Amino acid sequence: MVRYISTRNKEDALSAHEAVIAGLAKDGGLYTPESIGVTIAPEEILNDSYQECAAKIIRALLDDYTEEEIRACVEGAYDAKFDAEEIVPLKQIRGGWLMELWHGPTSAFKDIALTILPRLLTAAYKKENRNDIVSILTATSGDTGKAALSGFADVPHTAITVFYPEIGVSPIQKKQMATSKGENVEVIAVKGNFDDCQRMVKEAVSSKEVLDACDGVTISSANSINIGRLVPQIVYYYSSYAKLVNNGTVKCGDPVNFVVPTGNFGDILAGWLAKQIGLPIGRLICASNSNNVLTDFINTGVYSLDREFITTMSPSMDILISSNLERLLFMLSGNNDIRISAMMDDLKAKGSYRIDDVMLKKIQSVFKGYWTSEEQCALTIHDLFVEQNTLIDPHTAVGVSAMERYQRETGDMTPAIVLSTASPYKFCRDVLYSITGEKKDDDFEAMDELEKISGMKVPANLAELKNMEVRFTRSIAKEDGLHVIAERMKGLSNAEN
Repeated sequence: MVRYISTRNKEDALSAHEAVIAGLAKDGGLYTPESIGVTIAPEEILNDSYQECAAKIIRALLDDYTEEEIRACVEGAYDAKFDAEEIVPLKQIRGGWLMELWHGPTSAFKDIALTILPRLLTAAYKKENRNDIVSILTATSGDTGKAALSGFADVPHTAITVFYPEIGVSPIQKKQMATSKGENVEVIAVKGNFDDCQRMVKEAVSSKEVLDACDGVTISSANSINIGRLVPQIVYYYSSYAKLVNNGTVKCGDPVNFVVPTGNFGDILAGWLAKQIGLPIGRLICASNSNNVLTDFINTGVYSLDREFITTMSPSMDILISSNLERLLFMLSGNNDIRISAMMDDLKAKGSYRIDDVMLKKIQSVFKGYWTSEEQCALTIHDLFVEQNTLIDPHTAVGVSAMERYQRETGDMTPAIVLSTASPYKFCRDVLYSITGEKKDDDFEAMDELEKISGMKVPANLAELKNMEVRFTRSIAKEDGLHVIAERMKGLSNAEN
């Protein structure tokens, strides 16, 4: 059985379903596989549907769930709520391929994991015959919030609270969250950035004020710090590789490069885990926007927060503290929890840490880092549309730009797949301006114009936002976060009692 241990205290070990319930370790560490003894060769999934592939991979890593439990979770998650039957289509572009991860109910890649996480959590609760409330605390830089709200809406024995930066998400992302349905959901804006929201959620699990308020309430998370969110993301690396084999682009066993626009390092870590369990990945290209802390780290081995935080047109990547990087460092260090704890303490106290040359070489043997300016991001959106009539969102554009730079600089023309993380209509004003130079103050006018010039239909879930009622308008100071969480826990405790 795979044991999941805290990156900051490896004596804290849980089974898979226990780690899904817990979300984050009490010491602030992230539950990580103690060892990866699983191998899934690509030929095993070549003829599988997305659902069949998902069941094999998730069951192998979350191995204390039964086959029946995993199958029920998978079938309940990946169904008609996705507007593409294959769940994750692959589209050829100049220089590579786009893995379209945005065909789910909120038009972002987070749907892939957040449609199944509530089911995994519910199945875990049934295993333990529990009936207390799981309070899902979630920080979002834009897309996780709505996907989590959608996934957990009215799920029995759960409540979800989402915190997002008041300035720094797109208007469409904000309206998606503010109009969320469900009796068990709450959405709160924070006067700060994503890192402030994430810090609140992480500190809540060890805050005395918060824990004292938790009577009959267990805190968990829907961020990628929860292993139940990370594991399902491995699946689309396998399924997309299989598509390239089946369409004759590569022979089974030949390497493929993946380009991942990422801020919190979860999406790209899923790719690294796919490589560890047998997928022939050549390079993992980490694509950042102007908040290029990850690019600098991959190039130098120094992780430093001593930089300006920049609000960009790719807000889901406007992050300086990349939580999932901690998992990678832990596994590469041979599960050295003492060393990882010291590094995370340095990050908190000094704003930086440095890894040694041995670990840096391990990282650089797989990862390459590139960042893209706002101007280049807009130009990439423009050029891909003009040349191929292909609309992409700003996050995907950061990925395409990184792929092109990598290919130019290295000459490595290994087939490359860019993870396309969101519908362009979630960032319609910026996409329209990048293509036409036309500025629209109204998102829905921008959507209509993009639809006219591209012929690409607006996803139904975004089109309907225009007439939906705004339910959530609360905004708090970042300093009040833990107190607000404690009050939320008291309210849930009273409701339960």
